[in-house]
Amino acid sequence: MKIKEYSLYLYITNMGKVLAHNNKSVVNINYHIIWCPKYRRKVLVDGVDERLKELLPEIARSLDCEIQSMEVMPDHVHVFLKGNPITPVHLIVKNLKAISSRMLRAEFPHLNKRLNTLWTRSYYCETIGCISEETIRKYIENQKNA
Repeated sequence: MKIKEYSLYLYITNMGKVLAHNNKSVVNINYHIIWCPKYRRKVLVDGVDERLKELLPEIARSLDCEIQSMEVMPDHVHVFLKGNPITPVHLIVKNLKAISSRMLRAEFPHLNKRLNTLWTRSYYCETIGCISEETIRKYIENQKNA
């Protein structure tokens, strides 16, 4: 399935909010996405977490999305992502998980020994409105302290 390219421009409202737009629409599509390694194993440690934090923004940019904030815990990942109206969320998650899994398993061979696949098939996704964006960012940033 080929996804059409969606050219976005930044649009600043009078309240200082940055929205994306093209010549047909102005959008503010935000997702809070959570997923886990298979069997919720605590494998996102010892450099795997840092590498994942480098990979996910690159993958998101290739999908015309932007990661606003993220936290990698030993047994799960929180991502606050600004999407676009063309790419469905299931394809965003599929690509984030598939590409990161392939690259991490190639760079960290010990992941292949413990798991036959890095991620579970499931994920949690919640759409985020304007009012609660800051709340979600604080929640994700405070995950390490919990």
